[in-house]
Amino acid sequence: MKEIAFERTKTPRPKPADETKLGFGNYYTDHMFMMNYDEGEGWHNPRIIPYGPISLEPSAMCLHYAQEVFEGLKAYRTESGRIQLFRPEKNMERLNLSNRRLCIPEIDEEFAVEAIKELVRTEADWVPSAEGASLYIRPFIFAVDPHVGVHPAKHLIFCIILSPVGAYYPEGLNPVKIFVEENYVRAVKGGMGFTKTGGNYASSLKAQDEAAAAGYTQVLWLDGVERKYIEEVGTMNVFFVIGGEVVTPALQGSILGGITRLSCLEILRSWGMPVSERRISIEEVAEAADKGILQEAFGSGTAAVISPIGELKWGGRQMIINNGEIGPVSQKLYDTLTGIQWGKLPDTFGWTVRL
Repeated sequence: MKEIAFERTKTPRPKPADETKLGFGNYYTDHMFMMNYDEGEGWHNPRIIPYGPISLEPSAMCLHYAQEVFEGLKAYRTESGRIQLFRPEKNMERLNLSNRRLCIPEIDEEFAVEAIKELVRTEADWVPSAEGASLYIRPFIFAVDPHVGVHPAKHLIFCIILSPVGAYYPEGLNPVKIFVEENYVRAVKGGMGFTKTGGNYASSLKAQDEAAAAGYTQVLWLDGVERKYIEEVGTMNVFFVIGGEVVTPALQGSILGGITRLSCLEILRSWGMPVSERRISIEEVAEAADKGILQEAFGSGTAAVISPIGELKWGGRQMIINNGEIGPVSQKLYDTLTGIQWGKLPDTFGWTVRL
């Protein structure tokens, strides 16, 4: 295991005055983790240094060819003051999945988890104590070769930054309104939809902007070939409760395999609930709504945890789900996941990592 060098900041950043008004991604801690990759030397020089600007050549390949990947996870402060992570090894597994697709040298997953733990320990005072607040952890890798030419990078940086955050959506746990996108596509099988890379999010901006202008919180993406099968919401995987069965789109190479999605499936199955991972069309959802058997819909993700969906707008149709209120499955999943994450419930799955 590599030794991590440490340089303490001489100019500490002011902490947020009110932890109940953090928002998401507005504040950053005093330090960050960095490590370099150079061809022939591999990943080297791991260090924790003061948070600050990163110097890049204008010709840095990440700026021109988007060779970069990232992850997102959180650190939680329990009622006893202890700090813990939630399934960080799964995030590092997924980071390497993205690395392989984007021709980025793989990282040592065990070391990456240790780097996260060491950085969070360094910034322990930044982990919020307010109800529902946490410390968001953003690991990312990007190409820095000063070369305008399309080929895999030979020089990269692995960085981790931290941000104290509150709820991702302003609605909090109140149901959100989702716009079903029919004009644009995000990804197709064989592309990069299953990876966590900036290009997937850049391609979603236009649709997201138009949905927001129409009063909707997020976009629900349909498949890029037939334009009929549901894939995911812009920042979340999606679930539907239809006639007592929980249905979520199967992972077929065009949607992200969310850690929260995986955890939801494992929890639901532990409860003995009927669960299906399969193709589901927007027509099937609309028919279920017409028949009165579309009981709930919700998104899952690290940022929002569980986000109930109260309305789907598909063309000229508006589907109001569960009278625009959170349903029992959504509520129970949220309570269980957050209970485990914040240490309020016993972790019978062995998912939490204490610092």
